[in-house]
Amino acid sequence: MVMTIVENEVQIPGQIVVLDPQDGSTVGTVPAASKADAERAVDFASRAFESYRTLPANVRSSALAEVAKLLHEEREEFSRLIAREGIKTIREARREVARCVNTLKLSAEEVSRLTGETIPFDQAEGSENRVGYYRRIPLGVVVAITPFNDPLNLVAHKIGPAIAAGNAVILKPHSETPLSAQRLVNLFARTGLPAGLLQMLTGRGSEIGDTLVSDPRVRMISFTGGKDVGKHIQAIAGVKKLAMELGSSCPVIVFPDADEALALDASISGAFWAAGQNCLHVQRLLLHETIFDDFARQFCQRATALRVGNKLDDATDMGPMINEQAAKKLEALVVDALDSGASLLCGGRRQGNVFFPTVLANVDPTCAIAEEEVFGPVTILERFNSVEEAIAKANSVDHGLQAGIFTRDLNIAFRVADALDCGGVMINDSSDFRIDAMPFGGTKGSGIGREGVAHAAREMSDVKTYCFNLQQSVGCETDL
Repeated sequence: MVMTIVENEVQIPGQIVVLDPQDGSTVGTVPAASKADAERAVDFASRAFESYRTLPANVRSSALAEVAKLLHEEREEFSRLIAREGIKTIREARREVARCVNTLKLSAEEVSRLTGETIPFDQAEGSENRVGYYRRIPLGVVVAITPFNDPLNLVAHKIGPAIAAGNAVILKPHSETPLSAQRLVNLFARTGLPAGLLQMLTGRGSEIGDTLVSDPRVRMISFTGGKDVGKHIQAIAGVKKLAMELGSSCPVIVFPDADEALALDASISGAFWAAGQNCLHVQRLLLHETIFDDFARQFCQRATALRVGNKLDDATDMGPMINEQAAKKLEALVVDALDSGASLLCGGRRQGNVFFPTVLANVDPTCAIAEEEVFGPVTILERFNSVEEAIAKANSVDHGLQAGIFTRDLNIAFRVADALDCGGVMINDSSDFRIDAMPFGGTKGSGIGREGVAHAAREMSDVKTYCFNLQQSVGCETDL
């Protein structure tokens, strides 16, 4: 059964009504923050940081570990909330909660790993009497802006490392999916973390975004979202650190010697997980000419067999898009590609917020769907005849987050992996593979900086150097 939604924009003054994209029912409400609220949040965060900038590592680590424990205990309630307010099926939501528990555990462990090193100052002539070291110190106030597609774990990927590094954090979750983030923040309130070190503001980016981003007291912006918003943030942020993950158009390359069953399983999952609303979504599947027809046939068979329907049903494979506007935008991109000569191999149908798994071939490379990130369940199949052609096609867009390669030939694997212009290459996995400890980020238009708990914690801290000039006359005189 596929459930559809009639557009049902509910408005309450001063509040945001969170609707289930599956049926339009109300899931909850959150405050709609104003510019004044944003200014007050920065004030509070700044004062809290000054008061607790030397908060002991054991307090930060204990708070993060305690939230991981509490989240594990409430994992089913969190899973159902993620599934209701967003686009994930209950199985996908449960996996997100499990990953979030791990992200918070990693953050707790990372507190003790943010160490420095001694510096051999005497390597420079004239500095023989100098000794010293560097250590990592917190930045100050970090603003974290998160998207709708991973409303819990991507929140943890920002606030976990930020707290581990000793910062104050202001979280601004996506206005479509703020409830699971709100519940997570409430767990932190049950720990020993001092008030003000973690705040959450809910509201429209157009109302509070510029205020948060441009305030000079904010020392870092960690943003996951669209490229246009990323460019706007970069233009108004001023002198501060930026970490931005701006999406991609991920390629997966399948060579003729690949394990075909493995490639099919991984690519189907990577293409249609979370209804393709995923920055690692398999958007472009590059198939060698000799296997194209057979692989395309099997890929379409599996795509068509996916069960689309009620998100809370354990048997459902794929849910809706986040709203009808997003579904209509994707529909327009597909129609544009078909009008330009593309072949529709399966799907292409929209029912309310649901867009059925869709596979295209023979897409004109100048079409918008071939150049832009497609945030939905659409995959483009392309042919290649040589390693060089595969590399050129994979690198042809202004994105570079992750890519996948399927081959049994180690020489080809290393050669192609080195040549792909992206932040991560998954060999014999789809572009959608990720663990929460690995460095994560992209090249070109896909963003700036790296996430992954250890790497994010370092991005969210500064290096401070200490040097002591020890003159010979300095010291304790004794009678010895």
